[in-house]
Amino acid sequence: MPKIASWIREKDHDYFSSFLTTHPEIETVNARVTPVDPEEIDGLLLTGGPDISAGFLNQAVPDASLIENPDPERDKWEFAALRKSLENGKPIFAICKGFQVLNVALGGALFLDIPNHDLPETKTANIQPLRHSAAAAHRLPMVNSSHHQALDKVAPGLDVEAWCATDGIIEQVKLLHYPFCLGVQYHPERDPLYAPLFEDFFSRVKAGR
Repeated sequence: MPKIASWIREKDHDYFSSFLTTHPEIETVNARVTPVDPEEIDGLLLTGGPDISAGFLNQAVPDASLIENPDPERDKWEFAALRKSLENGKPIFAICKGFQVLNVALGGALFLDIPNHDLPETKTANIQPLRHSAAAAHRLPMVNSSHHQALDKVAPGLDVEAWCATDGIIEQVKLLHYPFCLGVQYHPERDPLYAPLFEDFFSRVKAGR
Protein backbone atom coordinates (compact mmCIF):
# COMPACT_ATOMS: atom_id res chain seq x y z
CA MET A 1 0.00 0.00 0.00
CA PRO A 2 1.44 3.43 -0.93
CA LYS A 3 2.30 5.58 2.09
CA ILE A 4 2.08 9.36 2.49
CA ALA A 5 3.86 11.08 5.37
CA SER A 6 2.72 14.39 6.81
CA TRP A 7 2.68 16.48 9.99
CA ILE A 8 -0.93 17.51 10.58
CA ARG A 9 -2.08 19.65 13.49
CA GLU A 10 -4.98 18.35 15.54
CA LYS A 11 -7.13 21.32 14.54
CA ASP A 12 -6.52 20.54 10.85
CA HIS A 13 -7.30 16.82 11.11
CA ASP A 14 -10.90 17.00 9.90
CA TYR A 15 -10.02 19.27 7.00
CA PHE A 16 -7.46 16.83 5.61
CA SER A 17 -9.48 13.74 6.46
CA SER A 18 -12.19 14.85 4.06
CA PHE A 19 -9.70 14.36 1.22
CA LEU A 20 -7.50 11.56 2.58
CA THR A 21 -10.38 9.21 3.42
CA THR A 22 -11.50 9.21 -0.22
CA HIS A 23 -8.43 7.08 -0.95
CA PRO A 24 -8.36 4.17 1.51
CA GLU A 25 -5.85 2.46 -0.77
CA ILE A 26 -3.26 5.05 0.37
CA GLU A 27 -1.95 5.05 3.94
CA THR A 28 -1.31 8.42 5.59
CA VAL A 29 1.00 8.60 8.58
CA ASN A 30 0.91 11.72 10.76
CA ALA A 31 4.44 12.22 12.09
CA ARG A 32 3.05 14.41 14.87
CA VAL A 33 1.67 11.28 16.55
CA THR A 34 3.41 8.34 14.86
CA PRO A 35 7.12 8.04 14.00
CA VAL A 36 7.70 7.65 10.27
CA ASP A 37 10.91 7.07 8.33
CA PRO A 38 11.02 9.38 5.27
CA GLU A 39 13.02 6.69 3.48
CA GLU A 40 9.95 4.44 3.53
CA ILE A 41 7.32 6.81 2.13
CA ASP A 42 5.82 7.20 -1.34
CA GLY A 43 4.72 10.83 -1.03
CA LEU A 44 5.13 13.86 1.23
CA LEU A 45 2.31 16.22 2.24
CA LEU A 46 3.63 19.37 3.92
CA THR A 47 0.78 21.21 5.64
CA GLY A 48 0.06 24.55 7.28
CA GLY A 49 1.28 25.45 10.74
CA PRO A 50 3.33 27.91 12.78
CA ASP A 51 6.19 29.96 11.39
CA ILE A 52 9.47 28.27 10.55
CA SER A 53 11.94 28.54 13.42
CA ALA A 54 14.59 31.22 12.93
CA GLY A 55 17.42 28.69 13.00
CA PHE A 56 16.13 27.02 9.82
CA LEU A 57 15.84 30.24 7.78
CA ASN A 58 18.34 31.50 5.21
CA GLN A 59 18.12 35.06 6.52
CA ALA A 60 18.53 37.26 9.55
CA VAL A 61 15.48 37.84 11.76
CA PRO A 62 15.60 41.48 12.89
CA ASP A 63 12.73 41.09 15.37
CA ALA A 64 12.08 37.77 17.13
CA SER A 65 8.38 38.63 17.52
CA LEU A 66 7.97 38.18 13.76
CA ILE A 67 8.32 34.40 14.21
CA GLU A 68 5.01 33.21 15.65
CA ASN A 69 4.79 30.00 17.72
CA PRO A 70 7.74 28.16 16.14
CA ASP A 71 7.98 24.38 16.53
CA PRO A 72 11.63 23.32 16.05
CA GLU A 73 10.82 19.62 16.44
CA ARG A 74 8.35 19.80 13.58
CA ASP A 75 10.78 21.87 11.49
CA LYS A 76 13.53 19.31 12.00
CA TRP A 77 11.28 16.49 10.79
CA GLU A 78 9.81 18.41 7.84
CA PHE A 79 13.13 19.66 6.47
CA ALA A 80 14.65 16.18 6.80
CA ALA A 81 11.60 14.51 5.20
CA LEU A 82 11.64 17.03 2.36
CA ARG A 83 15.34 16.52 1.66
CA LYS A 84 14.90 12.74 1.57
CA SER A 85 11.79 12.96 -0.63
CA LEU A 86 13.61 15.20 -3.09
CA GLU A 87 16.56 12.79 -3.17
CA ASN A 88 14.20 9.90 -3.90
CA GLY A 89 12.06 11.75 -6.45
CA LYS A 90 8.85 11.28 -4.44
CA PRO A 91 5.69 13.33 -5.12
CA ILE A 92 5.44 16.40 -2.88
CA PHE A 93 2.44 18.63 -2.14
CA ALA A 94 3.33 21.64 0.02
CA ILE A 95 0.66 23.84 1.61
CA CYS A 96 1.00 27.21 3.41
CA LYS A 97 3.82 26.67 5.93
CA GLY A 98 4.86 23.67 3.85
CA PHE A 99 5.07 25.97 0.82
CA GLN A 100 7.48 28.17 2.77
CA VAL A 101 9.47 25.15 3.99
CA LEU A 102 9.88 24.07 0.36
CA ASN A 103 11.18 27.49 -0.66
CA VAL A 104 13.56 27.79 2.30
CA ALA A 105 14.89 24.23 1.93
CA LEU A 106 15.82 24.95 -1.68
CA GLY A 107 17.64 28.17 -0.78
CA GLY A 108 14.91 30.82 -0.85
CA ALA A 109 13.94 33.49 1.68
CA LEU A 110 10.70 34.87 3.12
CA PHE A 111 8.93 38.12 3.80
CA LEU A 112 8.62 37.77 7.57
CA ASP A 113 5.43 39.81 7.87
CA ILE A 114 2.97 40.98 5.23
CA PRO A 115 -0.40 42.76 5.50
CA ASN A 116 -3.91 41.63 4.60
CA HIS A 117 -3.38 37.91 3.96
CA ASP A 118 -4.59 36.67 7.34
CA LEU A 119 -7.84 38.57 7.73
CA PRO A 120 -10.80 36.69 9.27
CA GLU A 121 -12.86 36.92 6.09
CA THR A 122 -10.12 35.29 3.98
CA LYS A 123 -9.48 32.18 6.10
CA THR A 124 -12.09 29.99 4.40
CA ALA A 125 -13.81 32.26 1.87
CA ASN A 126 -12.38 32.07 -1.64
CA ILE A 127 -12.18 35.79 -2.27
CA GLN A 128 -8.50 36.46 -3.01
CA PRO A 129 -8.04 36.95 -6.78
CA LEU A 130 -5.13 35.23 -8.52
CA ARG A 131 -3.26 35.67 -11.76
CA HIS A 132 -1.51 32.73 -13.39
CA SER A 133 1.44 31.98 -15.62
CA ALA A 134 0.78 30.36 -18.97
CA ALA A 135 2.39 27.16 -17.67
CA ALA A 136 0.13 26.70 -14.63
CA ALA A 137 -1.56 23.30 -14.62
CA HIS A 138 -4.03 24.26 -11.88
CA ARG A 139 -5.83 27.60 -12.26
CA LEU A 140 -8.10 28.87 -9.51
CA PRO A 141 -9.40 32.40 -10.06
CA MET A 142 -10.15 33.00 -6.36
CA VAL A 143 -8.61 31.34 -3.29
CA ASN A 144 -8.66 31.56 0.50
CA SER A 145 -5.75 33.04 2.43
CA SER A 146 -4.43 32.68 5.97
CA HIS A 147 -0.77 33.61 6.44
CA HIS A 148 1.36 36.54 7.55
CA GLN A 149 4.60 35.39 5.89
CA ALA A 150 5.23 34.81 2.19
CA LEU A 151 7.87 34.00 -0.40
CA ASP A 152 10.36 36.79 -1.06
CA LYS A 153 13.46 35.36 -2.74
CA VAL A 154 12.21 32.43 -4.80
CA ALA A 155 14.49 29.40 -4.56
CA PRO A 156 16.34 28.21 -7.67
CA GLY A 157 14.28 25.68 -9.59
CA LEU A 158 10.89 26.89 -8.41
CA ASP A 159 8.63 28.26 -11.13
CA VAL A 160 5.96 30.77 -10.06
CA GLU A 161 2.57 29.65 -11.35
CA ALA A 162 0.18 32.03 -9.52
CA TRP A 163 0.26 35.23 -7.51
CA CYS A 164 -2.21 37.53 -5.79
CA ALA A 165 -3.69 39.93 -8.34
CA THR A 166 -3.81 42.82 -5.86
CA ASP A 167 -0.31 42.80 -4.33
CA GLY A 168 1.77 40.22 -6.20
CA ILE A 169 2.29 37.84 -3.26
CA ILE A 170 3.28 34.43 -4.65
CA GLU A 171 0.57 31.80 -4.13
CA GLN A 172 1.58 28.79 -6.24
CA VAL A 173 4.82 27.25 -7.52
CA LYS A 174 6.08 24.04 -9.05
CA LEU A 175 9.56 22.54 -8.99
CA LEU A 176 11.00 22.38 -12.49
CA HIS A 177 12.59 19.22 -13.85
CA TYR A 178 11.04 17.12 -11.09
CA PRO A 179 8.33 14.42 -11.39
CA PHE A 180 5.77 16.18 -9.15
CA CYS A 181 6.25 18.96 -6.62
CA LEU A 182 3.43 21.48 -6.22
CA GLY A 183 3.42 24.24 -3.60
CA VAL A 184 0.53 26.56 -2.71
CA GLN A 185 0.32 29.35 -0.16
CA TYR A 186 -3.47 29.10 0.15
CA HIS A 187 -5.39 26.34 2.00
CA PRO A 188 -6.89 23.73 -0.38
CA GLU A 189 -7.81 21.44 2.53
CA ARG A 190 -10.57 23.87 3.56
CA ASP A 191 -12.86 23.53 0.53
CA PRO A 192 -13.91 20.69 -1.83
CA LEU A 193 -13.28 23.18 -4.65
CA TYR A 194 -9.60 22.23 -4.42
CA ALA A 195 -10.07 18.47 -4.85
CA PRO A 196 -8.25 18.43 -8.24
CA LEU A 197 -5.00 19.46 -6.53
CA PHE A 198 -5.24 16.57 -4.07
CA GLU A 199 -6.28 14.14 -6.80
CA ASP A 200 -3.25 15.12 -8.88
CA PHE A 201 -1.00 14.43 -5.89
CA PHE A 202 -2.72 11.13 -5.00
CA SER A 203 -2.49 9.90 -8.59
CA ARG A 204 1.27 10.53 -8.60
CA VAL A 205 1.70 8.72 -5.29
CA LYS A 206 -0.18 5.67 -6.59
CA ALA A 207 1.81 5.74 -9.81
CA GLY A 208 5.07 5.87 -7.90
CA ARG A 209 6.24 9.14 -9.40
